[in-house]
Amino acid sequence: MSTDTAKPVKETKAQKVERLKQEKNPLECFEEIRQFAREGLVSVPDAWIKTYFRWWGVYTQGDGGGAIGGIGGEGRATPYFMLRIRLSNGFITAPQLHAIAGLAEKYAGGIADITVRQNIQLHWITIKDLPEVLETLFKTGLTSMATCGDVTRNITGCPLAGLDAHELCDASSLVDEVTQLLVNNPDFYNLPRKYKISISGCQDWCAYPEINDLAFTPVVREQAGKREIGFSVRVGGGLSTEPHLAVRLNAFVPWAQVVPVSKAVSELFRDASVLRENRERARLKYLFLQHGWTAESFLQEVERKLGYKLDPAVAEQAPDDVFRDHAGVHPQKQLGLFYVGASVLRGRLTPQQLQVAANLAERYGNGELRTTIAQNLVIVNVPEEKTRDVAQALEAAGLHVAASAFWRGAVACTGSEFCKLAITETKAFTRWLVEELEERLPAFDQHLKLNVTGCPNSCGQQRIADIGLEGKKIKFEGRTSDAYYFCLGGAVGEHAGFARSIGYRCAASEVPDAIERLLRSYLEQRHTGENLRQFFARHSETALRTFLAGEERAAVPRDASPGRVPHGLEG
Repeated sequence: MSTDTAKPVKETKAQKVERLKQEKNPLECFEEIRQFAREGLVSVPDAWIKTYFRWWGVYTQGDGGGAIGGIGGEGRATPYFMLRIRLSNGFITAPQLHAIAGLAEKYAGGIADITVRQNIQLHWITIKDLPEVLETLFKTGLTSMATCGDVTRNITGCPLAGLDAHELCDASSLVDEVTQLLVNNPDFYNLPRKYKISISGCQDWCAYPEINDLAFTPVVREQAGKREIGFSVRVGGGLSTEPHLAVRLNAFVPWAQVVPVSKAVSELFRDASVLRENRERARLKYLFLQHGWTAESFLQEVERKLGYKLDPAVAEQAPDDVFRDHAGVHPQKQLGLFYVGASVLRGRLTPQQLQVAANLAERYGNGELRTTIAQNLVIVNVPEEKTRDVAQALEAAGLHVAASAFWRGAVACTGSEFCKLAITETKAFTRWLVEELEERLPAFDQHLKLNVTGCPNSCGQQRIADIGLEGKKIKFEGRTSDAYYFCLGGAVGEHAGFARSIGYRCAASEVPDAIERLLRSYLEQRHTGENLRQFFARHSETALRTFLAGEERAAVPRDASPGRVPHGLEG
């Protein structure tokens, strides 16, 4: 008779998270958060710190050392939290912005960041203050619910919905309907992983449908002499360490079917048990990348859940190299009204700047503002004769309406200042980089997307940038220093494709030199009418490395990610 005792099998990361999600819906447990606030941080269980808080848009803040300062690819946590505020379609009112300014001033260290999903996030929140912060948001009609975690994240759309003179339709009401369907709904609180949706009626695709899990873009069809506006639908887009462009399904989705189709796709994702086996392979895109799904098989499953077939897709025209930052002064479809877009460098705002923007919206507009995925802030419904006053007041507050190409094009992730997965600091670096480039190339007037991310997990979206900078560490001048790996030529729209890994990296202090050499090469050698994407596309990686380095260089590999991206860091 055997005396061997079977050893207990240790849970995998995926198994642990799945068990915790089955045990509790965190969105139903606000009273526990109140209790933690009363009893202090030591009373908070590990399950809340590492999992459940994410459903409330909350996660622990790093100590500034990033991934390098911790263990196993994740940095050390502090007693403070980040909190992300949900702004569906980027819509926000002046009273709400005043409230956020007050929270930033009182509880969040005097800063607020606009993210690449049109959210606003705060830092330095203590467990003691967390309930009061959340309740202040509730009172103003805002929430942080489902901005992190394995849920439907903030649903993005065109910030000019209802205002854009060239939009095919105002799809913001559909954003609200799908949000109501999927957010704080017990049927959808437990998805395999984060779930990102965009719904837009504009022709510029400014919500980047190509990198969303589910995306609707407007199309027009003619039937029996009648014109009908509906939507194309794409699924399975995403960035991170294995980027994948969303796949277009052969379906025309009428307005009335957007919500049912959203529900069917969401159920398909929720019920895909194969995606619950590995946290690093749990996004919807992995049905295509790992499990053999195709656009045809995906559509068949969607139609099976719907109980009917969708009409075939109609021809669409993807936007051709459109720059989509919404900065500047531009007319709306409403006669005599304009929007004034401020370019917010790195997305970072002070409470004073938030108050100025809210005051201007109340004084000169109708009290409405919009946030953009380019981390910018837009005041809408401004009479033409008042646009100069608004623009001047924003400029005086440090929010540029007329900005350089570098200021307008820069996007930055959170970086090691607060993120435990980041390898490099990004926010201060981006500001310094922009100032350097403005001084070196003051006449450069070509649109460019300059995206800075602190690690390979793509929260800064470097893989769809003209110039994408990915944080690394190297030995430089005898010590370990921040460095950046270059990715060039990314695009969305008609020419959608991921930026090429060029095989060049340098110390952070040398990045301005490298970009200056690259852009001077472009200015000297470009063809007539050739933009950066086209210029990069017609040059080899060897040539591009030479432009960057000023001499021929052997390619260096991209380093692997230092660890998995947590539930909520990427905007």
